[in-house]
Amino acid sequence: MEAVLDLYAEPPDPRHPRVCFDEATKQLVAEVRPPEPPAPGHAARYDYEYRRNGVANIFLHYSPDHPQGGWRHTAVTAQRTKHDFALQMKALVDEHFPEAESIRVVLDNLNTHTLAALYDAFEPAEARRLVEKLEFIYTPKHASWLNQAEIELAALRRQCLDRRIPDAEALSEETRAWEADRNAAGTVIRWLFRVADARTKLKHLYPSLS
Repeated sequence: MEAVLDLYAEPPDPRHPRVCFDEATKQLVAEVRPPEPPAPGHAARYDYEYRRNGVANIFLHYSPDHPQGGWRHTAVTAQRTKHDFALQMKALVDEHFPEAESIRVVLDNLNTHTLAALYDAFEPAEARRLVEKLEFIYTPKHASWLNQAEIELAALRRQCLDRRIPDAEALSEETRAWEADRNAAGTVIRWLFRVADARTKLKHLYPSLS
């Protein structure tokens, strides 16, 4: 826990950016009948019937170290396997932060979130190249709230996903639009919980020395 909090307390460093990474699922739901548009005196109306179209996965990256403020990126995938995770890490290194000397990634303890996943997905030389640029900092078990990407996912759900979305293509378009608006605004998470707070408020989690 303290490793994550110490990382958040550091000033931005473009050579070693901090990136929080998380993922979520979204049930895809299509309308059976077209909704009625809003009119004077009543809101838009939706039929109670709907059609389930499966589930999509959303990967989300968040970094406070972008020159223009908070930066986030979303990617919609059909699943969240080790290979999908590895592709996200490769994009971090090669597309999103190509000038970085290293990228400090905060993530939770899912069994797909390992450096070994990159060796499963890529040839050894390529996996090694990526691994040398990545440093994983894991949130403790049952403490994923320490991952700032969870805050961004909550905002995404509230501002974008709290409605019926019929398919993965529409979901991708909607999340990209949300991402673009939020990045343009430079929205940044102001993290106020520090190590000193943890040692006081979460004292029960620390070992007791007799």
